[in-house]
Amino acid sequence: MNAHDDGGWNPYFAGALTGVLIVFSALLTGNYFGASSSFVRAAGIIEKVFDPARVAGSSYFGRYLPHLDWQVLFLVGVTAGALASAVRSREFSWQGMPGMWETRFGPRRGPRAAASFAGGVVMLFGARIAGG
Repeated sequence: MNAHDDGGWNPYFAGALTGVLIVFSALLTGNYFGASSSFVRAAGIIEKVFDPARVAGSSYFGRYLPHLDWQVLFLVGVTAGALASAVRSREFSWQGMPGMWETRFGPRRGPRAAASFAGGVVMLFGARIAGG
């Protein structure tokens, strides 16, 4: 199937619609799209199961309460919507890395997987420092 004739949305149009949605979300609700707070809250929820006293005594979790909020549910909805779209378009497959990336960067095992994970951790840490 030709990549330009797959019946999907034009990515520029979809990006523009996302931008409009973000603006309206901010104007109407005062909430912004984001994911890093959701990951922090999810970590706090998990930690609360194992050591509730530590979470209760943490000044960080005092500021970012570990609870389910609209952002966490938003990420769940985005994931579910992406899965439903992929299944409906018959493009869903379990794969660690798309073939194009594996050809370019090599298989995702061993040091490559560790470097990818470390890069994600650094990126999330940077987003938290920036207030994202």
